[in-house]
Amino acid sequence: MEKKTKEEKTFEESVRNLETIVAELESGELDLDKSIQKYTEAMKLIDFCEKKLNAATETINKLVDENGKITDFEIPE
Repeated sequence: MEKKTKEEKTFEESVRNLETIVAELESGELDLDKSIQKYTEAMKLIDFCEKKLNAATETINKLVDENGKITDFEIPE
């Protein structure tokens, strides 16, 4: 199995990594430098997850109609 790079991580892997970092930061056992490093890593993971969610939302909001035309999905009010 090939090793994944950071860019190839899945959304789920990133969320698990973020949860681990949050637990480490909340433990209060990290020194200041390590806390800053973990915080920076967490912010990068948050950015990655946000971009993945936005891309998924855009994909879901598009539907292909009977003629093969892509249209925006709208929920009737």
